[in-house]
Amino acid sequence: MKSQLYRQPEVDGWVKAEGKRLVNGRGEELILRGVGLGSWLLPEGYMWKLPAEGDRPRRIERMVTELIGERNAATFWQTYFNRYTSEADIRQLSLEGFNSVRVPFNARKLLEGELNEEGYNPDQLELLDRVIDWCRTWGVYVILDMHGAPGGQTGANIDDSENDQPELFTSAEHRQAAIDLWRYLAQRYRDEWIVAGYDLLNEPLPDYHGKYKDWLEPLYRDMIATIREVDERHLIILEGAHWSTDWTVFTEKLDDNVLYQFHKYWNNPDTESIQKYLDFRNAWNVPIFMGEGGENDLDWYAGAFRLFEDHRISWNFWTWKKIDTINSPCSIPKPEGWEKLGNWLEGGNKPEPEEACRILGRYLDGMLFDACDYRSEVVNALLRRAPMRIPAIHYGYKGEGESFGFKDSERDQITWQSDYRRGDGLAIRKLDGEPMLPRTEPGWHRWDVGDGLCVELPEGGWLAYEFTIAAEAVASVLAETAATSVEITKASIETTSAKPSAPTPFSLKLRLMAAGEEAKTGAALELELDGVPLGQLPADSTWSSAVLSDPLPLLAPGLHRLVLTAIGGALLLESVELDRS
Repeated sequence: MKSQLYRQPEVDGWVKAEGKRLVNGRGEELILRGVGLGSWLLPEGYMWKLPAEGDRPRRIERMVTELIGERNAATFWQTYFNRYTSEADIRQLSLEGFNSVRVPFNARKLLEGELNEEGYNPDQLELLDRVIDWCRTWGVYVILDMHGAPGGQTGANIDDSENDQPELFTSAEHRQAAIDLWRYLAQRYRDEWIVAGYDLLNEPLPDYHGKYKDWLEPLYRDMIATIREVDERHLIILEGAHWSTDWTVFTEKLDDNVLYQFHKYWNNPDTESIQKYLDFRNAWNVPIFMGEGGENDLDWYAGAFRLFEDHRISWNFWTWKKIDTINSPCSIPKPEGWEKLGNWLEGGNKPEPEEACRILGRYLDGMLFDACDYRSEVVNALLRRAPMRIPAIHYGYKGEGESFGFKDSERDQITWQSDYRRGDGLAIRKLDGEPMLPRTEPGWHRWDVGDGLCVELPEGGWLAYEFTIAAEAVASVLAETAATSVEITKASIETTSAKPSAPTPFSLKLRLMAAGEEAKTGAALELELDGVPLGQLPADSTWSSAVLSDPLPLLAPGLHRLVLTAIGGALLLESVELDRS
């Protein structure tokens, strides 16, 4: 067993539910901040940029076999599983400050091929063992996620369904196989505290398969019962129905050590959008977890993941790595000719085996961490870490008096309700000054900022923005590995810690404009950082960027608080940007 090289200080001992909180082995509150290792043990077609004909593992496997033959396909998949997630990935996310990973696995792969005496694939088990070992080395909690259950729990591409039906719920054989698999995994990992918990089913039963919803809680009950026969300590993680958003399926507490998980994609990153989960936490006195969210832009990340932090909700970003992307930390370079694979699946010309081998081989070469294009700006947005841009509408989510405030006379002047953060009483506007009004169409609405949004701040009103600064020693190592792909070891961290490079101060830039048809001359923002005045930045009658003349003082690692107060008149604020001077 390798010695532990580095870890977040909160990663220590068994994770446990204690009232509304998670706690670690020291009994201290724990907020899980993690990433999902999507498309590794359960390849997803959209992360390969394939059409519907290649949208799930079994279809991707068939594509590879038909292109290059069974023997070459076997070699391809062995290499794929060994490279897509490696120790270098775990090392990097640990150094970045993430304290957990969610590992989606496919039950079908554990149940087919050459099997051990217990009836499971030893090669797939070795992959789980290995990532757990890496996470123990680098101090990262592991969540085991049954992303594809026997027969399929969702009835869609994401669970590797054969017939687009949730056959986990219609087949007694599949149901028992899922229960038995969790028993086996629980027995195998029952002494591993670095395994934070067991995520029993990913996104079961969307509404179009809702006729089976009453069968979900009984299945959870049976899974938990069999797990507890062999493992009394690990956290159980339960997801609601309908993409993990419907918690009406829960009618009773099935165990004393449960974390309740929801997923969040594409809708408003505001308190109103998660209020039902906050209410559930309070009513049931249990911890909650945003276990999957992402696939958006950096501005949405800067809001959504601060939302979870401010409400003390553990979170997990989806996903760490995929091909040719700008919104995940790791982007696999797209091989030349990659589109030919998708074109063939849709009825086009089939690439010759030699060409297909070349294309797929370059894909394998590009998925190693050091070969990926690394998007540090994505990580910065998730962690609210400088340098980054914060859309002004994503001021803090801790409520009036903590994250924003008004003059008493200004609180009730707004006669309309914004479509975003409607409970705060602040005007959220389009950049042309028109109000962002609630949608009139019923149902779910996708987050859409159009050409941009801003917040109107009345005179005397204030907004607070929290952001983080990385530890300089770790930041230097990250910069070095980004520049040279150097291997990070304990020695390199200790050397950098002993001799840190000189820190670079940050500059502060705001994009703002005086508000109203007769904007007051002299409207400005008064700035305060961690309780210390920084000065003022004036607002023009048109949109402009105002930069603080002096760089910010050198900031210690950790959380910082910037407060902006409107003086001399009302104004509109679009963004707050922290950059290297």
